[in-house]
Amino acid sequence: MSDLVPRLDNDTSHIDSGDTAWILVSAVLVFIMSPGIGYFYSGMARSKNAVSLVFLCMVAMAVVSVQWMIWGYSLALSDTSNSPFIGNLSYGLLLNVGDKAHANAPTIPGNVYAIFQCMFAALTPALALGGAAERIRIFPAILFCFVWTTIVYDPIAYWSWAPKGWMNVMGALDYAGGTPVHIASGFGALAFSLVLGKRQGFGHEKFEPHNYLNIILGTSLLWFGWFGFNGGSAVASNGRAGMASAVTHIAACMGGLSWSFIAYFRNGKKFSSFHFCSGAIAGLVTITPASGFVAPWAALVFGAVGGIVCHFAVDFKEKFGFDDALDVFAVHGVGGLVGNLLTGIFASKTIAALNGSTINGGWIDHHWKQLGFQLASSCAGAGWAFVVSIIILLIFNKIPGLHLRIHEDGEISGTDFTEMGEHGYTFANIGANRAGKDDVSLAGLEQGNTREPPLSYPELSSSGKTSVAGAESREKDIVTGA
Repeated sequence: MSDLVPRLDNDTSHIDSGDTAWILVSAVLVFIMSPGIGYFYSGMARSKNAVSLVFLCMVAMAVVSVQWMIWGYSLALSDTSNSPFIGNLSYGLLLNVGDKAHANAPTIPGNVYAIFQCMFAALTPALALGGAAERIRIFPAILFCFVWTTIVYDPIAYWSWAPKGWMNVMGALDYAGGTPVHIASGFGALAFSLVLGKRQGFGHEKFEPHNYLNIILGTSLLWFGWFGFNGGSAVASNGRAGMASAVTHIAACMGGLSWSFIAYFRNGKKFSSFHFCSGAIAGLVTITPASGFVAPWAALVFGAVGGIVCHFAVDFKEKFGFDDALDVFAVHGVGGLVGNLLTGIFASKTIAALNGSTINGGWIDHHWKQLGFQLASSCAGAGWAFVVSIIILLIFNKIPGLHLRIHEDGEISGTDFTEMGEHGYTFANIGANRAGKDDVSLAGLEQGNTREPPLSYPELSSSGKTSVAGAESREKDIVTGA
């Protein structure tokens, strides 16, 4: 986004209504990705944690939007700062943000650019929280989103996209967020998984997705929103926006297919909606930094390589013993790295020129140094996100009331019930009902009036301690119809 035509002056005479309309629509499309992440995550998790994951993704959007208004936009994208590392507070509280265009977006009002970029910032900590799924307390997670966005996301976004950011000045190419969004969230999730430790049963139990329909729904919302995520990063309605949208779709398709076919032969020759959706997301992540720089044929390579590499990266958590619950590191961290490096090879002068921009290109344009620039920016972003995330999390754990992990019984009961007092599903004990042990009517179920607690949560014994066996027994009644 930072390689666009420079703003010619400080007035509003260059504002284009078509460009403005497209970026407003793109902001809405990117907003849809927040619940998309929530549904994708909730489907991957166990049923007792489904509601809290959707809630966390939505509340992250709210918290980061407030942070963005206070100082986030100014720290991340100030075009009046001369620092190579962080913006100033010239746009604090959005007081000086109005119709005047930003240097990165010369044909739309500054306030439109600010709200579009806000949606990117809101997504990123929500992605990172996936590494702590099923065992994180909600209150410290909310505070973490505010602090992490300020100290991790904002500096990396400034390095990548601000006119004076050091990665941008060096010549690193990142069209829509390979480093600030995906590498930062992926390595933040890795830090989360290491600091919080493993879920109970990790390495002994097989954690399966509980709702494949939620996974498909979440993927659909993310895929839909990604047209605004990458296409909108042209910050104009032009041929480059169209090309970015086209390669985004192609890479997602190829990613889904490549992951699915590998999984087909590795998992008993059965296809899985989960594998296809994971591959599509991997393809979308991988193409993100390159979406405004590469031709459609290259998108096939991005999707295939992203799907294959991220598929095998999922095995890392088993081999190295860390519990990245929802594979955020494998898909976003590794996928972002792969996308950044491939950009150094396949970036094309011709594609960038679709809106009048000029770049040196990648290896296909014989610009051999570009891969080095991409590697340097990727390592810097990954290192900053990982180390600073570790420090933030360790500090949180030392502050009374901000310890991150829920207690053992709460983890067994699920974060929905423990942290929110809510549940996403209500089940009847069919076996007990047939035996006359309980009276659960259909009307009662529809009204939520059941005498039993939901099967998503373990029963309580007479001593008040959780009884996993009781919950498992009732689940068996439902499955067998005993």
